[in-house]
Amino acid sequence: MTKFPQRYNIVLFMRKILNEKVFVAMSGGVDSSVAAALLKKEGYDVTGVHMLCWEGCENNRDKQDAMRVAAVLDIPFLVWDFKKEYREAVFNYMVREYSAGRTPNPDVMCNKEIKFGIFLKRALEAGADFIATGHYVKKSGSALLQAKDKSKDQSYFLWTLTQDQLWHSLFPIGGYLKSEVRGLARGFGLSVAEKKDSQGLCFVGKIDFGEFIKNEIPKKIGAIVSPDGKKIGELDGALFYTVGQRHVLNLGGQTAPVYVAVKNLLTNTLVVSQEKDSLLYKKELFAENFNWIDKIPAIPFSCQVRIRYRQPLQEAVLYEDGRVEFLCPQRAVAPGQSIVFYAPSEALAEEGEETEMLGGAIIKE
Repeated sequence: MTKFPQRYNIVLFMRKILNEKVFVAMSGGVDSSVAAALLKKEGYDVTGVHMLCWEGCENNRDKQDAMRVAAVLDIPFLVWDFKKEYREAVFNYMVREYSAGRTPNPDVMCNKEIKFGIFLKRALEAGADFIATGHYVKKSGSALLQAKDKSKDQSYFLWTLTQDQLWHSLFPIGGYLKSEVRGLARGFGLSVAEKKDSQGLCFVGKIDFGEFIKNEIPKKIGAIVSPDGKKIGELDGALFYTVGQRHVLNLGGQTAPVYVAVKNLLTNTLVVSQEKDSLLYKKELFAENFNWIDKIPAIPFSCQVRIRYRQPLQEAVLYEDGRVEFLCPQRAVAPGQSIVFYAPSEALAEEGEETEMLGGAIIKE
């Protein structure tokens, strides 16, 4: 009697027969590098792609690291120039949002317009069946789930995905802890195994963001006021600040930390308060521009939400007019930022507790 190979070997064999092609967005970091290595090990026909999205990144360390990883894995390596598209879709969006007094989320927009927008489109045109990224998130059928490593989970930045984009996307490292990913990198012999995580603006890196945006928007001297309306300082423009931002003032000869509680663009003033001041906390918000990954929930909808990356999930209720009411008042609700909705996954209830990211919206007010 013929003995069938193990299930894993069958999968590898079928992928070789089908010749499933995947283009991996390789940033030069450990996460996307391990994603590429895992996919090759699983039998996919893997091509690495490094995206250039900002002036000066044509031959930097990240590109060199991505090339070295591709060489070790013995996979084709491409460099695609998206600098023009990034400036139009991400950078100009940031400037518009700040100019309107809102707080943009460039990582969400970068995923929507670049990684799962133009990169996916070009990869499919080049013959790919899938794209893959180093995001910490899991896919199960038509659902998107939180990653195994909750401290690294990046589902918050992926709420704009459509079913078509999700169908063509793979997230190989979502089932691993960060420490396990580094261990895999060492096992694969990748030079980026101990490389530090990138920080700062998507594709641009660590910058002084305040000075960065002030080069694009004119300064306009305004006032910093206390909750009772007393002027206690000056600023370069209310546009450059976000609700909840920490600021240090010289008050009576002593430096004191305060936090932006209210932005008034008409008067170009900031109202600042102490950390525990009720002005910093809101019981509800209104959202707009909703996107649901799969099914639209029945409204009103009791769910969990987060209004910033890595924030613990908060209990809330969503109403038909876009109002979200929190069980506990939330600190620093910033218009322009994303609110993302979560609930226990019904599809995987029997396999253990999993949290599904259902979709999101933009905070309006």
